[in-house]
Amino acid sequence: MDRLPRAKRHSCGVQTAWSDADTAEAAVADIASVLDAADLGQLLVFYSRHYEPEPLAEGFAAAFDGVPLVGCSTSGEITPGGYADGSLLVVAFPKNGFNFVSGLIPRVHQLTVEEGTETLRSLRAKLDRLDGGGSNHFAISLIDGLSKCEEVIVSAISLALDDIPLVGGSAGDNLALKGTSLLHNGGVFRDAALLLLVATDLPVRIFNHDNFEPTGTKLVVTASDTETRTVYELNAEPAALEYASSVGLEPSSLVPMSFAAHPVVVRVGGDYYCRSIQRVNADGSLSFFCAIDDGVVLTVAEPKDMLHSMAAEFERLDAALGGIDLVLGFECVLRRLDAENRQIKHKMGDLYRRYHVAGFQTYGEQYNAMHLNQTFTGVAIGAQAAG
Repeated sequence: MDRLPRAKRHSCGVQTAWSDADTAEAAVADIASVLDAADLGQLLVFYSRHYEPEPLAEGFAAAFDGVPLVGCSTSGEITPGGYADGSLLVVAFPKNGFNFVSGLIPRVHQLTVEEGTETLRSLRAKLDRLDGGGSNHFAISLIDGLSKCEEVIVSAISLALDDIPLVGGSAGDNLALKGTSLLHNGGVFRDAALLLLVATDLPVRIFNHDNFEPTGTKLVVTASDTETRTVYELNAEPAALEYASSVGLEPSSLVPMSFAAHPVVVRVGGDYYCRSIQRVNADGSLSFFCAIDDGVVLTVAEPKDMLHSMAAEFERLDAALGGIDLVLGFECVLRRLDAENRQIKHKMGDLYRRYHVAGFQTYGEQYNAMHLNQTFTGVAIGAQAAG
């Protein structure tokens, strides 16, 4: 990529800007130098673990005093210029054409669905007062990607929001698995979740896309720890050994790239959803990015053509909106690894650039009432007001 910072103004009024400066302070200064600050209503920020979150929070508070901000750490960024690593990306929404309400859910390890629902209903009521209920709505969730609490949070959000569709992602740290972070209005938070409610007169479509097909190979979880999302046995055999055998690999060769190329899925209703493996542990157990439990039947899946299936999805959205102006995208980090392994990463980056995607690589994706893995989830925004 060219030397950053770079910026883009979208027809819908949203500005995007990104920088790969060496320090957090310099990156924020880069962003401030290219954004038009005259009409900023909300900042959405995605940042590499290369940057410490505290200087970022302080820098944004000083450079954009009074502008609401939500953001999180990533496992890679998607800018309107394509894939990026080690960068800071800002999606700056204008005051006109959008209304926003944001809220922080702290200490998610202690959260119950009932407590979360009560908190989030007040946010919904505030949004209704702002726009009178006549606009197109969507919600964005950003959740600590190492909290292992996404399912509880998403359930609470779903109950509280009722008819407002949800998309979002779990914060990452580039597969270091040591610590993720969230930013909210000048503060840095961990073990937390953020919810941003959006109302706009612009046409929007939320979507969820994957690129895998189930095979006939089944793996039954026969010993697990639900709290830590750890599977000790599959088919009554050591988990890593049985998984490796089912996909034709040696247990010693299992790395994140292996899990990206050989996903496992569960059937819910008539559809299959991925349950991505996070890592192999020293005792031969497997840690997962999603909830897992004894008795769950995992099916080994085979990836389809990622490039062409994603292009078809964007073409569908483009036709439905009369032209895509911006896509806020939340893509599982394992999809990016799979694209690298298949040597199509540059083509995927070109595709995302063509459809003006801005987002990040996640440790999990949220879509309505579900927490998912190995998908691309997002909201596509058109340029012209509905009606």
